[in-house]
Amino acid sequence: MAHRFLSSANRFSARFAFIFTVSLSCTYLCYSIIFCRGTIMTNQGYEGKRCPPSKNAGGKKLLGKLDNCASLEVRSALDESAAQRGSSDLRDQSKAPGNHWTDAKLRNMSVAQKYGNKKLPNALIVGVKKGGTRAVLEFIRIHPDVRALGTEPHFFDRNYDRGLDWYRGLMPRTLDSQITLEKTPSYFVTREAPRRIASMSPETKLIVVVRNPVTRAISDYTQTLSKKPDIPTFEELAFKNGSSGLVDTSWNAIRIGMYILHLENWLQYFRLSQMHFVSGERLITDPAGEMGRVQDFLGLKRIITDKHFYFNRTKGFPCLKKPESSSQPRCLGKSKGRTHVQIDQEVIEQLREFYRPFNIKFYETVGQDFKWD
Repeated sequence: MAHRFLSSANRFSARFAFIFTVSLSCTYLCYSIIFCRGTIMTNQGYEGKRCPPSKNAGGKKLLGKLDNCASLEVRSALDESAAQRGSSDLRDQSKAPGNHWTDAKLRNMSVAQKYGNKKLPNALIVGVKKGGTRAVLEFIRIHPDVRALGTEPHFFDRNYDRGLDWYRGLMPRTLDSQITLEKTPSYFVTREAPRRIASMSPETKLIVVVRNPVTRAISDYTQTLSKKPDIPTFEELAFKNGSSGLVDTSWNAIRIGMYILHLENWLQYFRLSQMHFVSGERLITDPAGEMGRVQDFLGLKRIITDKHFYFNRTKGFPCLKKPESSSQPRCLGKSKGRTHVQIDQEVIEQLREFYRPFNIKFYETVGQDFKWD
C-alpha cells in the first residue's frame, strides 16, 4: 500500500517538473523574441538618423559622410540656413539640370549649419561706402566655400567694446574648409579699424571696393538726400564759401574718396599683398572678371563666372541670374542703382582736379591704374 502511494507521488512530481520546465522555457523564448525585436527596431531607427562626424573631420570628409546618411535632417537644415542666407532661390536653381555648383552650395550650407562652428572672419570687405561693396558681398556668397554675414556688424568702428565673443556670435556657422566673411564699408575710413583688426588676426584678408571718387561723392550725396531732403546743395557742401574752388575736405562724402590717405593707415598694420582692390567700374562692365580675381585672392576655385550674371539696363548694373534656367534674375535692392543728382559739369571738373594727385599716388601704391582721370 505504501509502495503504491510512493510510486503515484513520484509520477506526479515528475509530471509537475516537466510542465513547469516547459512553461518556463516558453516564457523565456517569448520574452527573448519580443526583447530582440524591440532592440532591432530601436537600433534600426537610430542608425537611420545617425551621422556622427569625426572629431578631426574636415569639410570634404563630412560631405562624403553625408552621402551615406538619411536626408531628412539635411533638408530641415537646408530650410533654416537658406532662410538665414536670404538665398531661397538656390533650391529652385538646383532643380535645373547641370547645376552642380548649386548642389555643392546647398550641401555645404546644410553641412555647415549642422556641423560647423561660429568663427571670427578670416576675410573682410572693409570699404568703401557707395563703391559696390553690397554687390561684391552678394556675388561672392554664391560660392559654396564662402559663408557671409548679411548685415553690417560695425564691430571695429561702433561696437568694439562688446568684445570678440559677441562679434563671433554674429557669424554664420562654417566648416574648416570655408571662409567666414563680413562687410562693413566704414572700416576703411575708421582710424582705429586697422589696428583692431590686426589685433584679432594679423593675417586677415581685406577687400576694398573703390570707385571714381567724384562719382562716389555724388552717389553718397544722392543717398543722403533721399533720406534728408532739406540738406544743402551738393555744391554748398563740397566747397568752402560756396563755389570758390576750395574743396571742403571735412565733408565726409569728399574725404572718403581720398583713398591714399586712408590706405597709408592700413599699411601700418597689413601688407599690401593682404589687400585686394576691386574696381567699382569694372564690377559693372565685367562682373565675372572682377569676381574671378576676388576668388583668386581668397584662394577659392573660380566657380562664379559670367553665366551667373545678367545686365539690368534699367538699374544700370549686373544682376544675379539662375544658371542654365529661364527664371528671372535676382537684383540688388531698390536703393541700388538710383538716378544720381545732376551736378554742374564745372563742379565735376573742379573735383576731378582736386582728386587727381590723390588718385595718382593711390595708383602708384597699389600698382593699378583705375583710369579715373
